[in-house]
Amino acid sequence: MPLSTIAFDADDTLWENEKIFKLTEERFRSLLSPYCDKDELYDHLLETERKNLSYYGYGIKGFTLSMVETAIKITGGSIPAFEIQEILNAGRAMHDHPAEPFEGAQDVLASLSEDYRIVLITKGDLFDQERKLAQSGLGDYFDAIEIVSEKTEHTYRRIFDQFGDGPSRSMMVGNSLKSDVTPAINAGATGVYIPSEVEWALEAAEKPQSHERFYELTSLQEIPALVKQLTT
Repeated sequence: MPLSTIAFDADDTLWENEKIFKLTEERFRSLLSPYCDKDELYDHLLETERKNLSYYGYGIKGFTLSMVETAIKITGGSIPAFEIQEILNAGRAMHDHPAEPFEGAQDVLASLSEDYRIVLITKGDLFDQERKLAQSGLGDYFDAIEIVSEKTEHTYRRIFDQFGDGPSRSMMVGNSLKSDVTPAINAGATGVYIPSEVEWALEAAEKPQSHERFYELTSLQEIPALVKQLTT
């Protein structure tokens, strides 16, 4: 059946995100370098983030709290208050970073919105995701915006049933195999993977290369051509 709905991830699909986290992580590792080897610190932080996902979810706030918790643990509770403040300042700086769309993102959305329902499906902190969407200037291209706590097979079925004609007539475009592509394919949709330059370790997954509804592209600008190929 022909496509009627095309959904997009936000962070690292429409605008840059993970690089900002990596820069803040480097700032954090430098701050804590007197207390711990940088590689060991990275492992501690990643494990703390993994544990805290069920408490704080995804996004800058959870990441900042995980940095604070890791710093307290690494130093045995002796980290000075001014260094905790430095971590909090780093978190605030992440919030202040503008969400600038990737090259071609606006043109792609404008083109596709003429013939398809366009949906944004992103996970993370509601306040932060709304802020970035407003800053990006892309909001008017979407027929629906879904900010969810997690992206699962059930999530995609619900959204594509509610805002489209079901998963079989829907496509999900994103940079995460774990969150954007595989669960969407499992729900019955077409999954399009556009790898980002920097990948978060907790989003790593195997490519479903043998699946007939899996496609890998190098940039957003290739989406219209793929859509045309699938609908002609």
